[in-house]
Amino acid sequence: MERVNEIISLLEDGQQDKALKYYQDVLKSGNNEERFVLGEELFQLGFLEEAKDLFLVLLEGYPEEGELLVLVAEVEMELGNEEAAISYLEQLNPNDPSFPQALLLLADLYQMDGLYEVSEQKLKEAQKILPDEVIIDFALGELYAEQGKITEAIKSYQKVLPKEENIAGVNINGRIADNLSAGGAFEDAIPYYEKALEEKVEINTLFNLALTASQAGLYTIAINRFEEVKGLDPSYHSLYLYLARSYEQEEMLNEAYNTVIEGIKQDEFNKDLYLYGGKLALKRGDEQKAEEHFREALAIDPEFTEAVLLLNKLFLTQDRFDDVLELIEMMDNQEIEEPQLHWDAAKAFHGIEKYSEALNKYQLAYTFFKELPDFLYDYGYFLLEEGKRKDAAEIFNMLLQTDPSNEEYIEILQRLMDNE
Repeated sequence: MERVNEIISLLEDGQQDKALKYYQDVLKSGNNEERFVLGEELFQLGFLEEAKDLFLVLLEGYPEEGELLVLVAEVEMELGNEEAAISYLEQLNPNDPSFPQALLLLADLYQMDGLYEVSEQKLKEAQKILPDEVIIDFALGELYAEQGKITEAIKSYQKVLPKEENIAGVNINGRIADNLSAGGAFEDAIPYYEKALEEKVEINTLFNLALTASQAGLYTIAINRFEEVKGLDPSYHSLYLYLARSYEQEEMLNEAYNTVIEGIKQDEFNKDLYLYGGKLALKRGDEQKAEEHFREALAIDPEFTEAVLLLNKLFLTQDRFDDVLELIEMMDNQEIEEPQLHWDAAKAFHGIEKYSEALNKYQLAYTFFKELPDFLYDYGYFLLEEGKRKDAAEIFNMLLQTDPSNEEYIEILQRLMDNE
């Protein structure tokens, strides 16, 4: 074994050429123990081809040895040779002690290929051989979770939990919490997140707890946990939007707005933060800041339709009709289809007294909004102003069908009938 130890020492010292020269000696003339031990060591160090060659030499003498077949398969998996790995694993005899491990590896390979049913079959087969092996329950949990089979995933993870809280670096409480949260059981997920954090404070788990608390409507808990995330890592960009929303839900508008500004400093190209900042600015009565934020969002993404619609809505309340039309022209030049822009254009043309253009836009918008009372009301009054009494009557009749006791609609229709 001295040669093996020397090769490993040389590799650890960076003397790769010299080590590989000695490796050739072991490959050609070493005994089986040397080849096996060196193969395992090289595999761990990432010398995959060299490890494989050693295992293949051993396989020539022991072609049915399950442990060797599994080792070669693992090397092939690391090399990305999935079909070769499957070929070696399928050679194992069901009575071989390494057969359950082969089944687990096959399940992993089939899962990577999206063959979930085959993967599940392999895991269930392994479970019959080793019914108390938690790694199989864990693997089933991972398989079900990947497919979105949340109930089955949770059941599998819960079988693991009494025996192990961590497998392969994965916290089982955290996994259960993630799946409960994904299934909408937000409040049920929270205790599992807290147990996971008791064992180890991990920032993604902490963020998921905060997010789940906000989804459960527990905004005070959410705020406290998001603030903890920020304290651990202020550059954790995802937290700012959710933290701001939690503050808004608690009617803490100043804190919400300040959180958005903090987030923008950390992530200056996040259009969603600018958009949300604009919405908060409007709620705080600061139309100038709102416009600035919406325009900044649009500068990041010129096709950001929501920012355009919010700007249009603001400009229409300010009678800035030319600004509305300028934005719509910009969107038209990018060939962006958005029905609301037709309605906005109709209002803007109406505002600058370009009635034929306004009518054209109302007619285009009607195709999309004929079921929407607010649009019909707006369109109906425009038609009245334009003296298009017959068309106006048709629109107000449609409105009356949505609200048969509405006195305003009844009065307008009666007046139109009287004047016929």
